[in-house]
Amino acid sequence: MFSALRRWRRRRQADRMSVSAAQWEQVEQSLPFLAWRPAEDRPMLRRMALEFLAEKQVHGARGLAISDEMLLSIALQACLPVLHIGLDAYADWVGIVVYPGDFVIPRSIVDDAGVTHEYHDEVLGEAWEGGPVLLSWFDGNDAPAGINVVIHEFAHKLDMGNGEVDGYPALPADMPPAAWAAAFKPAYDDFCRRVDDGEDTALDPYGAEHPSEFFAVMSEAFFETPRLLRGEYPAVYAQLSRYYRQDPAAFEPETGNGP
Repeated sequence: MFSALRRWRRRRQADRMSVSAAQWEQVEQSLPFLAWRPAEDRPMLRRMALEFLAEKQVHGARGLAISDEMLLSIALQACLPVLHIGLDAYADWVGIVVYPGDFVIPRSIVDDAGVTHEYHDEVLGEAWEGGPVLLSWFDGNDAPAGINVVIHEFAHKLDMGNGEVDGYPALPADMPPAAWAAAFKPAYDDFCRRVDDGEDTALDPYGAEHPSEFFAVMSEAFFETPRLLRGEYPAVYAQLSRYYRQDPAAFEPETGNGP
């Protein structure tokens, strides 16, 4: 009952929003991986982006003013992974905080001797379980190459769907967890080995930090450089294709990355 009411309110709010075709196109041109998506995806993605903005609260940190273009860009990227899953995958939180560039989060860890160590961690984004998504925003050429902060952090939100941030999101009934593990675990082990050996990997080496980061980095590649991911780890690509219910490698131009 409450889910149905939430969806109704979300649709009603989105109906009241007005975005011109020129404004959509301007934002989409800044996200080149949207250009080769199937034509039928565009109106679906735009509509979902409006419904996303209808129920999320986006705030700028450190005096950052949030423009309409920024809102649309974040919404389009956040909705791309759930285009065929549904916005209810993001239903348990509302807040998005956007920082001008990278930012620092104070952390503390307790070592084996019981001693607490405090430090400051410089990050590009962070997703909190049951809480907000923190994102960095860069203008123009200042953006870090080969990294999609929005898709990465929203992949973490999906990962949290099963209660743990472990690289295993809540899978649909037709996806056996054993098949997911059979694809991801050997790929993660191989990737960690390659990174540890000092290889200059085409995929972001940050994926070797933890299985959850591997899932998030592979999700970035799935949407931005799918042919590259399919060439590097075809079994991972196949599982992500089933999970996201999309096959972006089938549409990426052959001049793109990978076979």
